[in-house]
Amino acid sequence: MNRYFYPAVFHTEEGGSYWISFPDFPECLTQGETIEDAYNMASEALGLCIDERLKNNEELPKVSSPVDYTVTGDDFSCLIEFDLERYRRTHNTKSVKKTLSIPEWLNEAAIKQNVNFSQVLQDALMSKIGMM
Repeated sequence: MNRYFYPAVFHTEEGGSYWISFPDFPECLTQGETIEDAYNMASEALGLCIDERLKNNEELPKVSSPVDYTVTGDDFSCLIEFDLERYRRTHNTKSVKKTLSIPEWLNEAAIKQNVNFSQVLQDALMSKIGMM
């Protein structure tokens, strides 16, 4: 699965800013000056928490129901969407070395045309897995 939805609680601060918590991720907190900023920061923070847990082979928490917690005053809750695939394309850009074999004639023909082998492989893999 590459898309996740978790509830977030937006806590309204004096002056109109927000701090955001995630009932399912106690370590995940963020803030924003406006509602738009707060929502974007919440998505980014959720992404960092999800990505970190997955990298550490930790299970993600079961999504809690919004009725499992209470908000007070001007606080409110909403679901935050996180697209892991898009996040990793943007943030995890470290290249890894791969060794592969191709026919000699194909190698020579590609070299004559100044083909960037790495870029061709990346494009082909992206197409193969449906990311293009």
